[in-house]
Amino acid sequence: MTATTTLPPPAPPTRSGSRTAAIAVASVMAALALSAFALGGVALWGDAQRDDDGYLSTATHQYTASTSALTTEEIDVDADVPRWVGGHDALYGNMRMRVESRDGGPVFAGIARTSDVERYLAGASHTVVTDVDTDPFDAQYSEREGARRPAAPDGEDFWVATTEGAGQRTLDWEVREGSWSVVVMNADGSRGVDADVSAGVRVAFLGPLGWSLLGGGVLLLLGAAGVGYAGLRRR
Repeated sequence: MTATTTLPPPAPPTRSGSRTAAIAVASVMAALALSAFALGGVALWGDAQRDDDGYLSTATHQYTASTSALTTEEIDVDADVPRWVGGHDALYGNMRMRVESRDGGPVFAGIARTSDVERYLAGASHTVVTDVDTDPFDAQYSEREGARRPAAPDGEDFWVATTEGAGQRTLDWEVREGSWSVVVMNADGSRGVDADVSAGVRVAFLGPLGWSLLGGGVLLLLGAAGVGYAGLRRR
């Protein structure tokens, strides 16, 4: 009798390490491409919302305080943020704020180093805007107690940008590196601030940034397709 030997079926081909790595790299590149598309779309949407002067602005909202001044929390402008050096934007862009007293009296708005604002308002009652929700609008405040009445703000020399007067006033500021605070007061420094305020920024690179991100996303997607195809062809 002749013995018959049965051979096992051939094992299915396995992916090599390089093929697996190529597919992983392609997946990461595709994910980065989708992120670039999303960020580019947001930048272009923001660029399209700018007004005729190139500002992206908030709606006008009412801010109130029973104290002598309304201030923002410290605004840090980091030196590591890339500067826009073209067009009409100085350093980190431009900020514009429009403010109007609701009782028709003269209003003051100013921007200064936070350390200078803290010294100016030391011992005086003032209110810090700690948080703002936009939809629906709601501002959160924190009051700082004090008995001293601050001097009329327009007489101080530490402000880097100011506006004062009756009716709607416009404050323009070329944003610079440092720690800053925005202050809104009655022009005479009296208690009881009630004002309509809107703020806007002009950042000229939104459009170029958006198109650059979309272009980068296309390149990443093409690269992911090429790497993935090469990986799938490997035996």
